Amino acid sequence: MSDYPQDLVSTRRLSDGRAVTIRPIRPEDGELVQGFVRHLSDESRYSRFMAQLHELSASKLRYFTQIDYDRHLALIAVAVQADREVEIAVARYADLQPSDTCEFAIAVDDAWHGSGVAGILMTTLIEAARERGFKRMEGTVLATNHKMLKFIRPLGFAVLVDPDDAGTLRVVRPL
Repeated sequence: MSDYPQDLVSTRRLSDGRAVTIRPIRPEDGELVQGFVRHLSDESRYSRFMAQLHELSASKLRYFTQIDYDRHLALIAVAVQADREVEIAVARYADLQPSDTCEFAIAVDDAWHGSGVAGILMTTLIEAARERGFKRMEGTVLATNHKMLKFIRPLGFAVLVDPDDAGTLRVVRPL
């Protein structure tokens, strides 16, 4: 495992003036992550995981929090609410084969949709992937997830039909 990438920690102001901290996830963030997943609406959980679930299994939680910060990176956005830190969004990539390609995923708490946090996370994630030697980023999006498709196009992603599954689209961006 690589050292914790402290250079990726920053405090950012959203368009409405609220401050959020963007930082790489840590192994001890399990409860924070589980709380985030539980708080998502059914629609948001399905859009992110493409399955009905209410919380992450222990093995999935380990996979999401115990990362190497190089070939697998997750950036979370946290805000302070009622004097405690709460995860409000996450963007991650994991390497694919060929090794110069990574797959991304992003989820934003419903209350924070439209806040600008997704754009901050994705631009930070794209730059981190580029700095770590990836040449291409791709993802799978439900064909019915119009908000996501509208979001990723201005970030430079091309939208491709998945020949194996009419219900999903592949989104691809050179880095």
